[in-house]
Amino acid sequence: MTTKLSSIALTIVLISGCNQSADTATEHTAPDANQIAMNSIIVDTHIDVPYRLEAKPADISKATDGGDFDYPRAVSGGLNVPFMSIYTPAELEAVGGSKAVAEELIDMVNGFAEQWPDKFAIARSPTDVREQFAAGIMSMPLGMENGSPVEGDLANLQHFFDRGIRYITLTHSLSNHISDSSYDTNRQWNGLSEFGAEVVNEMNRLGIMVDVSHVSDDAFWQVMDISNTPVIASHSSARHFTPDFERNMSDEMIVALAKNGGVIQINFGSSFVTAEALAYALPRWDASKEYTAQHPELSEEEADHEFRAMYEAEHGTIPFANLDDVLDHFDHVVGLTSIDHVGIGSDYDGVGDSLPIGLKDVAAYPNLIQGLLDRDYSEDDIRKILGGNLLRVWQAVEDYAATTSSKT
Repeated sequence: MTTKLSSIALTIVLISGCNQSADTATEHTAPDANQIAMNSIIVDTHIDVPYRLEAKPADISKATDGGDFDYPRAVSGGLNVPFMSIYTPAELEAVGGSKAVAEELIDMVNGFAEQWPDKFAIARSPTDVREQFAAGIMSMPLGMENGSPVEGDLANLQHFFDRGIRYITLTHSLSNHISDSSYDTNRQWNGLSEFGAEVVNEMNRLGIMVDVSHVSDDAFWQVMDISNTPVIASHSSARHFTPDFERNMSDEMIVALAKNGGVIQINFGSSFVTAEALAYALPRWDASKEYTAQHPELSEEEADHEFRAMYEAEHGTIPFANLDDVLDHFDHVVGLTSIDHVGIGSDYDGVGDSLPIGLKDVAAYPNLIQGLLDRDYSEDDIRKILGGNLLRVWQAVEDYAATTSSKT
């Protein structure tokens, strides 16, 4: 979209004797958030639909009663490249079964494309994304949240690449055989394990983006030293606004990620965005885990429902962040680095009830765009945030892999 007057509009202005003021003329060509959303490639690198549907199946080709994502809402918001999160619970690392769970979720997402080919397609490359966008089909690339399904065998990286995985979050809420976790006090590797370093190198070779969301600070710095390709944080925010919250990225880390050529994809969850929401969420999270452990007779969903009602009766609801709070994170990253190193990793369907006011589901991307326009971001810059930056990194990772040895 261009902000220049069309030749027809300019002719009208000249014929009228330039009676319109410059401000009035500009009004007619001011950027429109909805149009930008509809005409742009919007990449969101973290949508937890598969695990949500594993717990409670629904037809996402139609409007759903619950959750943050379905096809109608995504279309209305302009979302066309939702990375489907192939999430495996951290607890499976100790008991086994991570790879099997990942396979089931990949099968599920493949099923979306097979069942509704007029709506969804699996995207394995930036080229796929652009071709599917041109065809009016929603791309569904795959990102693996938690490297536990690798199960200590580098050959599994090739296997998951072949199945469509294009980024791997090295760990999740507990340290695993690849990396220490920002959430876990058990720092068994003081960063990456020796095998974890091999995993990073092999991901580079294959063309899988390395995702540093969830890893400990030590692991992050080690990834920076090892990786030959740009790195992503698929769903993290700026620690500047949530001091001492290691799950978010410090200013020094954001600058290093940018020097590496990478991108931080901002998480929308209120507890990632404001210190006030985080102060509410952390004790609730700990209490929730304790309640679930005390009630093994309940399903995870039942335990969560009962606990939340009890907790909110005593403590009230989470103090929601708002759109401006989220925009502050974008501003902060751009101020530290440039417009080229920030994007969207909402964590829709992954952060429960904590989404900010104004960004409650996948229909809300135009709200984000309008907020960026109101803060004087140009359309070109907004398109970088919406997807251009992530596609650049993905292409760089793919290009590097093309220079390495054969993937087979």
